[in-house]
Amino acid sequence: VLFIGKPKTKRAKRFLDNRASKLTENVKNAMIMKGGNTSMTVTQALKDIYALKKPSAVLYKKIPNHLYFVSYLQEFFSKKTDSSLFLFGSHNKKRPNNLIFGRLFDFHVLDMIELGIEKYNSLSDIKGSKCPEGTKPMLVFAGDAFDHENEHKRLKSLLTDFFRGPVVPSVRLAGLEHVLHFTALEGKIYMRSYRSLLKKSGCRTPRIELEEIGPSFDFILRRTHLASDDLYKTAHKQPKALKPKKKKNISHDTFGTKFGRLHMQKQDLAKLQTRKMKGLRKRRGPAAAAVVAGETSLKSTEVE
Repeated sequence: VLFIGKPKTKRAKRFLDNRASKLTENVKNAMIMKGGNTSMTVTQALKDIYALKKPSAVLYKKIPNHLYFVSYLQEFFSKKTDSSLFLFGSHNKKRPNNLIFGRLFDFHVLDMIELGIEKYNSLSDIKGSKCPEGTKPMLVFAGDAFDHENEHKRLKSLLTDFFRGPVVPSVRLAGLEHVLHFTALEGKIYMRSYRSLLKKSGCRTPRIELEEIGPSFDFILRRTHLASDDLYKTAHKQPKALKPKKKKNISHDTFGTKFGRLHMQKQDLAKLQTRKMKGLRKRRGPAAAAVVAGETSLKSTEVE
């Protein structure tokens, strides 16, 4: 286990402050590790996924299969790189071309899902222009299994954590150029990577075309190690400071329109301030008395 003492320099203090707990956590880093026994398919697949995940990833060349999943090594590697995600690749006769996606909570394994590669096309196999490094992808999940089956729900959550990238307040339209599409069909998971092209459409809204850039995988779901519901709920707990405060008397309809309700006290209409006009001014002094006398004599004449 890494021992962290009191910092002696300002650089060390900044480093520890960056690693410390905070309300808005840092971008989730991933450890991408190659096991002792791997095939060319697994080696190239790890490199391609590392290219998609950069710069929030660390690539380890070789780690023995039986060492990484020892508890103290989990804590050592995750603390050393400040990583909460990992991808482990291995290959053997019983489970060929094996990838294990996982995530950590409090430096201990929370979820692990094992996927087998049945078909694979690398980034270099698919010709064409690629997206720049660090591009935040748009994630699309298709298939009823992602909404109804527990294992696929956790897989969807895990893949979202792994590929989502940094949280940004806004994104420009031209920056939405990378699409990762996951399809669950008949027990298999199909992963495709596309580049979105903005074409002229003759109007203000551009026409969208998708161009496959790789890598593409056909996965089969193998073993799973999922956290209990209580631990999973604890891992998703948010600090009170981040929870949005509920505003009174404000509601939204089905279309997202915002409605507000105002509670006003009972008004006295006698004290209501109206628009001031010159002809409605109150007269004072002898002029006012003369006007009143003239009105009285006019009424008496009408009665006669």
